[in-house]
Amino acid sequence: MTLKAARKQAKSDGSDVRSLANESAHLRFYLTYRVALGVALLLIYFGIDRGPLGTHLPSVFTVAVHLYMVLAVAALLAYLRRVGNSDRQAQLAVFVDILLTTVMMHASGGVQSGLGMLIAISIALGSLSLVGRTALLFAALATLAVIAERIYSHLTGAFENAAYAQAGMLGISFFALALLAHRLGARAAESAQLADQRGADLASLAQLNDYVIQQMHAGILVVDESETIAIINEAAWALLGMPVAMRHHPLEACSPELAKQFRQWAHAPNDTLPDFRATSGGRDLRASFTPIGGGATGNTLIVLEDTAQLTAQVQQLKLASLGRLTAGIAHEIRNPLGAISHAAQLLDESPDLPNTDRRMIEIIRHNSQRVNEVVENILKLSRQDNPHPKPLILAPWLDDQTADIRQIHQLDESQLKTEINPERTTVFADPGQLRQVIDVLCDNAVHHHNDPAGHLIIRLVGGITHESGGPFLELRDNGPGIPKDAQANLFEPFFTTRNEGTGLGLYIARQLCEANRIRLEYLSQPTGGSCFRLSFPNPQRNKPL
Repeated sequence: MTLKAARKQAKSDGSDVRSLANESAHLRFYLTYRVALGVALLLIYFGIDRGPLGTHLPSVFTVAVHLYMVLAVAALLAYLRRVGNSDRQAQLAVFVDILLTTVMMHASGGVQSGLGMLIAISIALGSLSLVGRTALLFAALATLAVIAERIYSHLTGAFENAAYAQAGMLGISFFALALLAHRLGARAAESAQLADQRGADLASLAQLNDYVIQQMHAGILVVDESETIAIINEAAWALLGMPVAMRHHPLEACSPELAKQFRQWAHAPNDTLPDFRATSGGRDLRASFTPIGGGATGNTLIVLEDTAQLTAQVQQLKLASLGRLTAGIAHEIRNPLGAISHAAQLLDESPDLPNTDRRMIEIIRHNSQRVNEVVENILKLSRQDNPHPKPLILAPWLDDQTADIRQIHQLDESQLKTEINPERTTVFADPGQLRQVIDVLCDNAVHHHNDPAGHLIIRLVGGITHESGGPFLELRDNGPGIPKDAQANLFEPFFTTRNEGTGLGLYIARQLCEANRIRLEYLSQPTGGSCFRLSFPNPQRNKPL
């Protein structure tokens, strides 16, 4: 059986079950009505004013009404105890009603007693409980029973008036009520089936919506008017630092910062809200709020986005434009730059140049080298490949990298140390691009160190943050630190605090980090020196898309 056929079969089975439930409710009402009718007949018959009941044959009426009461109670108890088939119970109940009511009608004076209408009610209720499948049969049996009672009364001379016209009208009413009950039952079944179909469609749509929301990369929350979380997907839970409080909990308990932004938006919906962090070591998030449901008491849709992902998307567009620009720059600048450098080299080979001219040649060569370095950095930035992140166990990987860095910058083991706790700390990043970031930071520390004794100490400290549970890596040095007025522009392109720098190193490092969803930030140290922190995504829940 195919999946589509299985779903169709399951839906059909569900409709059948619900249809049976509707029939069962009708049958329960009908059987309860029979017991109530029997009690009412007994109370009226044995009361002060019994009316026409039993006026012709009191003993026959007494036996018939007691038998009716016993059978009605027995039928209801059998139904409640789920004894026997419900269709058979309904058919037997209608048949008993036709038979005993006809007997009681004859014992009460015939058609003129008005008890014949009780047969009509039984036919209608019984037909509904059976969804009209035997309505016409019951109407025919009831009509035959009433006519037979009239013929018997006429032959025995029990009553002066045979009342065949009344019996015929009563029979017509039986068929009319049976047809009406049949139509009402069919309509009720169709309405129930349509309601079931709509309910199944709504349930499927709700399930589909929930699946789509859970699969979205953006964080999705729905908050009601009392600031209680109605819906939260896995992405939102991860962005908010995996809080314990989730669905059906107050937003304040899940994220106090997000709750604060929600109240600010509710007070001033048109204001622009700043980015925030759900936890002190978490990622920078941007929240947008949209009312849904209508009315002042409707829900609010909250969309959380990681600014690092947004920046990475913008960065891809920037790199595409920069790539086209740098291709022209490399050609237009490098050719004349090479000619200038070559001319300076030829001029330096002249034996009769005075020292002042040689100093000018040195300035030309030095600045040509700086211009070439700027071009190289721009080309490196524009040629940046898409990252291919993978899990890296930080301690052994850093041991391999620091060996090369010590050799490049001529540092000994006491000047470049690694401290990773726990040792199995794992990060999720592109190994080559992470190495470029560490090279830039180490080069920055070496060139900005102005200790006359030359005792530079660089420490690579890593581990797991207590706030968000994510891994981090810090590069700390004992240099002079970065002035506070320069920290705001630290990662801007071409910003530098030394004359020899190009101002692109930290900018490139930041771009590489953002491409790997790593947050790079500068932390001021109260004891002096510089500290650059890399906060990595959690490798357990940030697999490549």
